[in-house]
Amino acid sequence: MKTRFKWTFKQIILILVFLFLLNIGFINSQSNNESNLIQMAILLDTSNSMDGLIDQAKSNLWKIVNELATTKKNGENPILEVALYEYGNDGLSQEKNYLRQIVPFTTDLDLISEELFNLSTNGGQEYCGAVIQKAVKDLKWTKNNKILKVIFIAGNEPFDQGNIDYRDSSKLAISRGIIVNTIFCGDLQNGITTKWKDGADLADGTYMNINQNLTEEYIKAPQDKEIMVLNQQLNKTYIAYGIEGNKKKELQAKQDKNAASMNQEAEIQRAISKSTKNYVNSSWDLLDGYEQGIIDFEKIKDKDLPEEMRGMTAKEKENYMKKLLNERKEIQDKIKKLNEERKIYITKVKQENAKEDSLDDAIIRVIKKQANEKGYQAK
Repeated sequence: MKTRFKWTFKQIILILVFLFLLNIGFINSQSNNESNLIQMAILLDTSNSMDGLIDQAKSNLWKIVNELATTKKNGENPILEVALYEYGNDGLSQEKNYLRQIVPFTTDLDLISEELFNLSTNGGQEYCGAVIQKAVKDLKWTKNNKILKVIFIAGNEPFDQGNIDYRDSSKLAISRGIIVNTIFCGDLQNGITTKWKDGADLADGTYMNINQNLTEEYIKAPQDKEIMVLNQQLNKTYIAYGIEGNKKKELQAKQDKNAASMNQEAEIQRAISKSTKNYVNSSWDLLDGYEQGIIDFEKIKDKDLPEEMRGMTAKEKENYMKKLLNERKEIQDKIKKLNEERKIYITKVKQENAKEDSLDDAIIRVIKKQANEKGYQAK
C-alpha cells in the first residue's frame, strides 16, 4: 500500500518564503568560489582597421592576468573568469549583427590565448549595442553584485551603429551589476563625439582612448634571463592526465611560442603568469588536480597516468605528487620574487620615458580602481 506525504500549511509557507528570498538574492545561491571572483568579458572590434588592437590583446593578455593576480578579497586571491567576443567582422553573420561569442567564461587562460591568436580582421559593421547586449544576456554572470563584473569593449567606429540601441544595452548591463568600460582606438575627443564616453557613463564605467597601433618598446630587465630559465623548469612539473591531457599540454607549449612570437615582454609576462593562482589547469594537469582535491588515485586508471607513475601504489603516487608540488612551488616563489624586483626596475625606467596608453595600461588601471571600489584589495 502506497503512502502519500502530506505537506503541512507551515511547510508550504516556509518553502515559498525560501524561494522568494532566493529569488531576490537575500540568500546567496552561488558556490563558495563565486563569492570570491572576478568576471571580465573582452569585446574586440575585428574590422579591417583593428589589426593593431588584436596584436595588443595578444601581447598584453598575460600582463593583465599577472596584475590581477595581485588582487585579493577577504585575504584570498579571487578566481579570474574571462570571456571573449569579436564584433564588426564582415565574415560573421549579418543576421547575428556581425558578432560572435568566441569563448564563454573560463579559467582556461591558454584557451583564451589560443583564440586571440586565431583572430583575423575583415570588413566592418561595428554594432556596439548588439555585442554588449549579447554578452550581458548570454554569459553566466554571477547574481552576486558584490563581485566585480566588467565588460571592456574596444573599437574605433561610432558607438551608436546598428539596430540595438547602445543606451538600452548599457542600462541593461548596469541593472545586473555589470560595469561597461569603453576603449576608443583614436583621438580622445573623437571618441566622446561618437558616443563611446556616453556608453561607459550609462553603465558606471570608464571611457578611455588608446593608440591601437602603438608598439611598446621592450625594456630589458636584469631578471629576464633567470625568469625564462625557471619557466623551462616549471614546464617540466606539468603532468598531463586523462583523454585530453596531452592535447592540453601541447596547447600550453604552443601558447609559450605564441607569446614569444609577439615580443620579449609578452614572453616574459607569459612565464610570470604560471607563478600566479590564476593559472590553473586542474582539468589536465595532475598536480593542479591533486592540489584542488579532484584526483582520487584509488580510482584513476594507470593508462591515464604518465608512464613513470604506472604501477605505483596510491600512497606512492601521493608522495610523488607532494614532491613535485614542492618543486613547483619553489620555482613559482623564485619567479614571484624576481617579478617584484623586475616591476620596480621597469617602473623606474618608464617614469623616465613617458608614453601613450596601450590596451593593457587602460584595462589594468581601470579594473584595479573598480576592484577597490568593490571591496577588493588591488595594488
